[in-house]
Amino acid sequence: IFTVNTSNVTLTLSTMTCSSIHVNRRTLLKKKPKQYTIMGRARTFKHIFSIFSALLSSSVPATKAEDAIEYWTDYAIYPQRCVNYNGNDQIMYSMFEQSSNHCVDTPIGTYIASVPAFVDAYLEQAADNAADAGQDDYAYPAMADYLECTATQINGVDYYLQLGCNDDDTSLLAVNIYSDADCTEHSVVDGYDDTSMEVGFKLSFGKCTPCVIWMDKNDDEIDDQYYVNKQTNAPLCSAMWMYKEECDGKCQLTGKASTDTDGWNKADKVLLSILSLFGFGMLLAIIKKRQKMSNKDALLEQAAISAAGLQQSHILGIFALLILVITMFALLKLKKITWALLLILNIFLFSYLMKLTVDGSVKETVIGPDGKIVEKEDSDDEDDDDDEDPTTPANALNAAGNYENPELPQVL
Repeated sequence: IFTVNTSNVTLTLSTMTCSSIHVNRRTLLKKKPKQYTIMGRARTFKHIFSIFSALLSSSVPATKAEDAIEYWTDYAIYPQRCVNYNGNDQIMYSMFEQSSNHCVDTPIGTYIASVPAFVDAYLEQAADNAADAGQDDYAYPAMADYLECTATQINGVDYYLQLGCNDDDTSLLAVNIYSDADCTEHSVVDGYDDTSMEVGFKLSFGKCTPCVIWMDKNDDEIDDQYYVNKQTNAPLCSAMWMYKEECDGKCQLTGKASTDTDGWNKADKVLLSILSLFGFGMLLAIIKKRQKMSNKDALLEQAAISAAGLQQSHILGIFALLILVITMFALLKLKKITWALLLILNIFLFSYLMKLTVDGSVKETVIGPDGKIVEKEDSDDEDDDDDEDPTTPANALNAAGNYENPELPQVL
């Protein structure tokens, strides 16, 4: 077993397994395009690892993590917000298996990672995209200098600065002030623990970002390995998959705005008003149609209600109670159950209105003594008969009630 210790690297190797390889990312200095400059003493790791890598590759098969992802073509990442969880500034994000669904399906999981780790990978992805697009003049923002805990003096007092979350907005970053060299203890200067320095860039919070972003290229500009390298090298997603920490239900509530949890936004209020007015309109139409309902239909409906063990007053009471419950849930801003109950109520009202409409459109028929169907005269014909002038000769004759003997059959 070989054990090598430096100030920044711990390496433990054996001929059977590589039990621990840990590199502290905070040993990395300022970035240059597409690479880091590593501290001198940490270079020992590079030489030692190169010596033993051939031995390990020939004698021990490389073992991958059970959840390792090789091709990132179809995956997507969805940064949610910057939060302070367990005393540390973290980026909360979700990973999705199908980027074509635009991050609206169920995620693989919701995770958190430190702000420096996330921003580091985010800038690497931006630089990779710029290089792939042929932008040779891409430069890292000045705030990349504060991915590491950096010493400074403010008003003659020693402090330390590091990129973290903005105290007022979970969608913004800020350079935070600390009193210790590990940037774990927040400090306050002039009443603020954030500096007034401009960050110079914004993370794409609330935006579904594919892990692999393809550029429009001609076949002459790429080689055979371009597509393979593009699919297997996704700086942001691969780093966030490596450094992810599970974010449970309590973690996911951290920094969540009240409007996201239980508030009605403008679109919700408009839709709520439309559904309420639609239901109220159907209720008025039902009342109007019931007033025109025939006695026969009313008796049949009452019989059906009685057969179910209910009375008409019970139906009205249930309806009023349902409206009251929906109103209470809406005032409590419980959106999901309010939408569900309101939708059920509208469906019920619409179904009953359609029933009344269909029943009212069926023409009533009467079966005569001879078994034949005698259609009921239309009300318009009856009105025409009523409008006839009784003073006309024909009507006067009929009104007089003249009797005529019927013709009797002859008896042989």
